[in-house]
Amino acid sequence: MDIAKKIDHTMLKAETTTETIRRYCAEARTYGFASVCVNSCHAALVAAELKDTGINTCCVVGFPLGAMMTEAKAFEARAAVKAGAQEIDMVINVGAIKDGNMDLVTEDIRAVVEAAKPALVKVIIETCLLTDAEKVAACKAAVRAGAAFVKTSTGFSTGGATVEDVKLMHQTVGNQAKVKASGSIRTHEFACQLAEAGADRIGAGNGVILLK
Repeated sequence: MDIAKKIDHTMLKAETTTETIRRYCAEARTYGFASVCVNSCHAALVAAELKDTGINTCCVVGFPLGAMMTEAKAFEARAAVKAGAQEIDMVINVGAIKDGNMDLVTEDIRAVVEAAKPALVKVIIETCLLTDAEKVAACKAAVRAGAAFVKTSTGFSTGGATVEDVKLMHQTVGNQAKVKASGSIRTHEFACQLAEAGADRIGAGNGVILLK
């Protein structure tokens, strides 16, 4: 399976240097990845490096905990898009899901969706911290709020993507949104299994490895 066009080539480590970001962009150009996903401080650099390539600039928002104020997430999303981001991967308010406060969860997502326009928004639900019922509720909230994708994981918590979670998320959103798998995806075989389970995007810290 050719998965290059599904890959969000991702570098979110705190110690990431400009040199590393430039290398990731060069690799994305070489292999034709979907996007390069970075922290928002690198948005302008990535946008410049990928200009006119058809490869998107993706930025995370509210990362990695999702526990800041909604206004802060919306502000960061708006600023990232102004700097050149075409995709925003936001982290859901996990605690609000645990509280059963779906109004807060939905409005938190909607605020970012509105602030990020015309960029598309992917909602990271952090599956490793949720029950199956909570995963379904989170996916439904993301759809209600107008998100383009639901995404499994930050890769910074206690677990990453699983085939079972991708299947559940895909079943829940149907044709109303797409699914991104991320976190602990380190082989071509596993990436293909996730794609076959319904993942439209694959987020990986080293997308080049997934091609082999």
